[in-house]
Amino acid sequence: LRLTKAPRSKRQERVEQVLQLVGLGKWMDHRPHELSGGQQQRVAIARALAPRPAVILADEPTGELDSATGQQILVLFRQIADVEKATILIATHDLAADTFADEVFHLADGRLVKRDA
Repeated sequence: LRLTKAPRSKRQERVEQVLQLVGLGKWMDHRPHELSGGQQQRVAIARALAPRPAVILADEPTGELDSATGQQILVLFRQIADVEKATILIATHDLAADTFADEVFHLADGRLVKRDA
C-alpha cells in the first residue's frame, strides 16, 4: 500500500478494513507464528485485497488446510467477489470450490473445458 502514496491514515484504515473482512480484526497486532495455518492463509488473502485489485489469482488456496478451514476460505472468496467486486480465479483440486463459483472450467486432456450448468 505504500506504493499507492496514500496517507498513512488511509493505509491503516484499509488494513483494518481487509483484516475485518477476512475475520482477523482482533488479530491485527499478532505475529505470524502466533496464527494458525488458516489464519495465515487469510492474512495472505487480506494482503492481496489491500490494493483493491480487479482480479485475484489463487493457486491451491485450500491445499494445505483442513476441510473446515478450506470451506471458510471458499466462503470468504465468495464474499470478496460479492463485496469487493473482484474477479477471483482459483486453480484447485478441491471440488468443493465448484459450488462457490459463477463459472467452472476443468482441464481435460490438456484443454480448458467449461463445465455445463
